[in-house]
Amino acid sequence: MSLTPKYRALPRRSLLLALLGGVAGCGVPAAYVRPGERAVPDLSARQRKLTWANWPLYIDTDDDHPGRRPTLEAFEKRTGISVTYTEEINDNDEFFGKISPALMNHQQTGRDLIVMSDWMCARFVRLGWVQRMDRAKQPNVAAHLDPLLRSPAFDPGRRYTVPWQSGITGIAYNRRKLGREIRNVSDLWAGDLKGRVTLLSGLDEAFALLMQGNGVDITRWTAADFHKVCDQVERAVATGHIRRFTGNDYTKDLVTGDVLACQAYSGDVIQLRADNPDIRFVVPEEGGELWSDSLMIPDRALHKRNAERLVDHYYEPEVAAELAAWVNYVCPVPAARDVLAAAKDKDTAALAENALIFPDAAMRRRLVIARDITSGERVEFAKRWNAIVGL
Repeated sequence: MSLTPKYRALPRRSLLLALLGGVAGCGVPAAYVRPGERAVPDLSARQRKLTWANWPLYIDTDDDHPGRRPTLEAFEKRTGISVTYTEEINDNDEFFGKISPALMNHQQTGRDLIVMSDWMCARFVRLGWVQRMDRAKQPNVAAHLDPLLRSPAFDPGRRYTVPWQSGITGIAYNRRKLGREIRNVSDLWAGDLKGRVTLLSGLDEAFALLMQGNGVDITRWTAADFHKVCDQVERAVATGHIRRFTGNDYTKDLVTGDVLACQAYSGDVIQLRADNPDIRFVVPEEGGELWSDSLMIPDRALHKRNAERLVDHYYEPEVAAELAAWVNYVCPVPAARDVLAAAKDKDTAALAENALIFPDAAMRRRLVIARDITSGERVEFAKRWNAIVGL
């Protein structure tokens, strides 16, 4: 097993143009699927195969043979299950629109496993569009899933979703050019940062960290909390304090020095620091948002047991370590840390001490999974946020 760390351009949480409300925002009417309606035969015993849809560049590959995926090939060799792996997810909303007509009409999507950001997973779970996994057949998930990720509000106990990789929304800044440390969300509003700050443009990506800056418990935030944040951001836009709202292109502004501080994702900063150690990432003292891109088995998928086995494969600490060494996100398997620490390669072993891959105790105390935006709230909130951002 190779555990050499890789530094690649990686997929990120999709920065949506927020929907105008629930499923209807995609032009697809809501259609809840009752559990009794989803019964289909599981063909796993007869058909040793499955189809898995993921984001681009979100799995380990072989440097000498880029088309090969070592951890996935190991699963195929061990189980005899053939995996059709596609990198067809580029945006949560786009992919939702692609497969929702089939799900709405209780038809198969042609995929046995998909990876979506948790705020989108919440929508699938509410609509009954995913199958409940049999945790008794997933001993690695049961034993090794990070306690911080075990019970989000939209899926208590992670019955329908399992994190693929996680990350943190916090603040990135250029320590040398700014000339001081940033420790709090409120530091973004300091006078010397006027015109040199960016925020994330996506509603689901931006709001939680800003609420934490106001001392809000983001597991139970309210509409009043949301509108207070919007009031603050509106004022910052009106005074020219916020330079602009961004997708993942905030990294370019940070590197050039056009921006000195910004909302950012932990995985991005690991990559940026490889070339510029002056760029720092901080989980504010008030807290940071912990998020995940998670695996789901769609309703009517024909190879459920095979999919469950694949999910469990990636929760073996040795496999999780190999994946973490390549993607450099927050690893949802804390036990993988010891595997990396024992690696002979010094750079690989050093990843075990990287708090942005394996958060230390102090950081973990500040990480929270936010309550997601419900379908009933989305119309109002998206309308207000988009007006501020200019979408």
